[in-house]
Amino acid sequence: MTASASVVIYTTPYCAYCVAAKRLLDSKGVLYREIPVGGRPDVRSEMEDLSGRRTVPQVFIDSRPVGGFDSLRALEASGELNRLLFGSPLPGCA
Repeated sequence: MTASASVVIYTTPYCAYCVAAKRLLDSKGVLYREIPVGGRPDVRSEMEDLSGRRTVPQVFIDSRPVGGFDSLRALEASGELNRLLFGSPLPGCA
């Protein structure tokens, strides 16, 4: 099943939470645009303006800030992540 949502993730190198967030998205077959912010203060500032947060990763689904890995994991546990990504829960998922 292909995600109908547009997904953007702001990351830095060597960030375990960034790797975990991308792994979760990859496990769902979601294509996303990764924007590295390491050593790029202008891009980090853009991320902070859009999300209201300074930490990475920052994930956006259809331009909506959903937060970092902990928030993404909570959305997954509730079944809400599938709704945001695919428009409805996947068969067999909560």
